[in-house]
Amino acid sequence: MAGLEGVEQPAQRVSATAARWMPSADDELALKALELFGNPTEEEVRLPSRPESAATARRITQSVVLRQWALSPTLAEHAVLLVSELVGNAVRHTGARVFGLRMLRRRGWIRIEVRDPSRGLPCLMPVHELDVSGRGLFLVDKLSDRWGVDLLPRGKTTWFEMRVADR
Repeated sequence: MAGLEGVEQPAQRVSATAARWMPSADDELALKALELFGNPTEEEVRLPSRPESAATARRITQSVVLRQWALSPTLAEHAVLLVSELVGNAVRHTGARVFGLRMLRRRGWIRIEVRDPSRGLPCLMPVHELDVSGRGLFLVDKLSDRWGVDLLPRGKTTWFEMRVADR
């Protein structure tokens, strides 16, 4: 605008629909992760048991829940948080070299599983206001509709399920 050089201009508004379809850097990283590791809705994805794999699992989860399954951003946010907690437990407490991520959808539900080779069971601990760790399973318990652990001949699968509104 003439005479207003150097004056901050109001940001242009972008409709929610337009913003939803603009690929972000996270979308690019999620697509790369899906290409590199595979799609956990088709078969189990094996990820290295390193702290940085939690970010990969979060990106994959967000991409599947938002883009592939077209579910709500709130549900995606909760699923991403819970995946992060399960992956964090698998990386921190199992001594595994790899863990598996699987995502399933059936009418009215989604189920997300993290498999590791340890048969040590996770423990839901009481959480206190000032605790700085140990809240992972507490969050899984509060934000999911169901969760559990299936023991396998070699390891376990920790999973959670969330109800979804089918269209």
